[in-house]
Amino acid sequence: MISRRIAAWIVLFSLAFAFVESSIVVYLRDLYYPDGFSFPLKQIRAGHILVELFREFSTMVMLISLAWMAGKTRWQRMAWFMIAFGVWDIFYYVWLKVILNWPASLFDWDVLFLIPVPWIGPVIAPVLISVLLIVAGALILRREATGREFHAPRGSWGLAITGTVCILYTFMRDTDATLKFAVPQPYWYWLFLSGLLCYIGAMFAAFSRQNQNPPAGTGMRM
Repeated sequence: MISRRIAAWIVLFSLAFAFVESSIVVYLRDLYYPDGFSFPLKQIRAGHILVELFREFSTMVMLISLAWMAGKTRWQRMAWFMIAFGVWDIFYYVWLKVILNWPASLFDWDVLFLIPVPWIGPVIAPVLISVLLIVAGALILRREATGREFHAPRGSWGLAITGTVCILYTFMRDTDATLKFAVPQPYWYWLFLSGLLCYIGAMFAAFSRQNQNPPAGTGMRM
C-alpha cells in the first residue's frame, strides 16, 4: 500500500514550496509593478531574468527530486511528481490571493513560465491542468497499490502529446505580448479545452485498459 505518511509529506512540502514561490513574486511585483500587476508586460532587467530562469529550472529539479525519493517504480515517481506539481501550482495562486488579494478572478492573466519563451494565459488554465495532474497521479498510485503495475498504451501517449502541443501553443503563441510588450491577443480557450479533452481521453484509455489486466502474480497473461 502507498504510505499515507509519504502523501502527507508530499502535500506539506508542496504547500510550503508554493508559499516560497509566491513570496518571491510579491517582491518582484513590488519592484516592477508597484501599482499592481497588469498587461502589457514591463521590461525586466537581464540579470533578474537570468535569475528567474534558474529559479524555474531549480523548481523543477526540486519537485523531481522529491518524487524520485518518494516513489519506488518509474510510474510511482511520475505520479508523485504530478501530485506535487499540481498541489504546488494551485497553492501558488492560493497564497497570492491570501497575500495580495490577486487574482481577482480565475480569468485574470499571468506569466506562467519562462522557458524557452514566456508563457502567458488565464489563471484558470494552469489550475485545471494541475487538477488533472493530481487526479491522474492519484489513480496511478492507486493502481500500483493494488499490485497492478501501471502501463500507458501508445494511444494514451499519442493523446497526451497532442494535448500538450495544443496547450503549450495557447501559452506561447502570442510572442508580441511576451517579447515585444504588446497587449495580449484573446486567449484561445477552444484550443486549450481541446488539449484538456486529449488529456482526459489519454487517462480514460490508460485506466480502462488497466482495468482489464489482472493483478501482478496471478499467473494470467493478457
